[in-house]
Amino acid sequence: MSITLIAIFFILLAIGVPLSLALGMGVVVTLVVFDVPLSLMAQTMFSSMNSFLLIAVPLFVLAGNVMAGGGISERIFQGASVVFGRFRGGLGQVNIVGSAIFGGISGSSVADVVSLGKIEIKAMTDHGYPKAYGAAMTMVTSTLSSVIPPSILMIIAASSAGVSVGSALAGGFGPSAVFIAVLMVLNYVLSVRKKYGVISRASFKESITSIVVGIPALGGPVVILLGLFGGLFTPTEAAAIAVIYSVMVGMFVYRDMRPRHLPAMFIEAGVTTGTILFIAMVASVASYIFTIDGLPARVSSGLTSLTTDPTAIMLIIGLILLLVGALMDITAAILLTIPVLMPTAVAAGVDPLHFVVFLVAALSIGLVTPPVGVSLFATSFVAKLPMEQIVRAALPHYVVLAVAVLLLAVFPGLVLLPAEWLTGYVPVGR
Repeated sequence: MSITLIAIFFILLAIGVPLSLALGMGVVVTLVVFDVPLSLMAQTMFSSMNSFLLIAVPLFVLAGNVMAGGGISERIFQGASVVFGRFRGGLGQVNIVGSAIFGGISGSSVADVVSLGKIEIKAMTDHGYPKAYGAAMTMVTSTLSSVIPPSILMIIAASSAGVSVGSALAGGFGPSAVFIAVLMVLNYVLSVRKKYGVISRASFKESITSIVVGIPALGGPVVILLGLFGGLFTPTEAAAIAVIYSVMVGMFVYRDMRPRHLPAMFIEAGVTTGTILFIAMVASVASYIFTIDGLPARVSSGLTSLTTDPTAIMLIIGLILLLVGALMDITAAILLTIPVLMPTAVAAGVDPLHFVVFLVAALSIGLVTPPVGVSLFATSFVAKLPMEQIVRAALPHYVVLAVAVLLLAVFPGLVLLPAEWLTGYVPVGR
């Protein structure tokens, strides 16, 4: 059954059928061929969506839309630039910090590119950076929104894997810190070596003004994350707070948004959410097919025949995830790989939370790599540059992000310690 489903799925993708439809058609054909009642599909799809936690997904998507239209993104960039703009490669570091702050509210990589992208690329180009480098930095830093709390993808992955969503979000601080560190070091080295950027020092008055004006925007992640990990509200309630906070700041503090703008934002968020959750529903049926067909057991047997060392298995899985992430939509990849690979990792002694956070971090790189990286497409559109040019400029960034993923595989404490400190998570076997 699994082979039939996978074959149909990739054949339909190859001839240009949209991913969600290709997966849905593959599921339907497989169920019909093997005489499985189609009612099973409807029941599985419904039960997969019957979760209070998944309400957070449309709310965080909406929060990202509101930030883009409410002037919050621009103030985040301005506030960060007065701090880092005085150093060589400073605007590259601003790009990284801005994406981290934006991700702390929206949880969406594509929203990060669309919202901050135009501001970041223009500022970097105006200050002596090659446009392709500015676009590449904007693209790769968007991966932070997929791992830093409150990541939409982390919520989906944790819900699918049956691990604590709060602990998974807390564990995302580890990959976020590693990604930020390697990208900052690389940006500094490249900027010094190639003399990228013009060092600009804002006056004391300009710095104070930008920071004060940016406080409401910079305060968003603080309010949401302190409330989330301080036990004041759940991830779903945090998503609602993110929307309310963004609307209040956009309308009443910065006044860049009007009530008439809200309907379009709601519609856009609905369309985006519909796409994400439809893939999730169909993938839940595919996961069920994989399970009853014994695919996870066969994969586990194949990997454990090579090694039983948990670190080695995680390294192998990491390479698989980097490849899968480059070839598939990340939401579908998360939902299809968890039931196949997670049993193998857990059987080898890997903590389930470590696996889930590691999986999201590894697959997030697929957002910025060809041939199907949606952040790559979005950056190409925003920067008005060919994708090939952006990819060439981003090659060193791909290398350091891959190294970061390998570090997460080798050192599980990078994921587990933040979860222990912030949520009291107890690793398996302790």
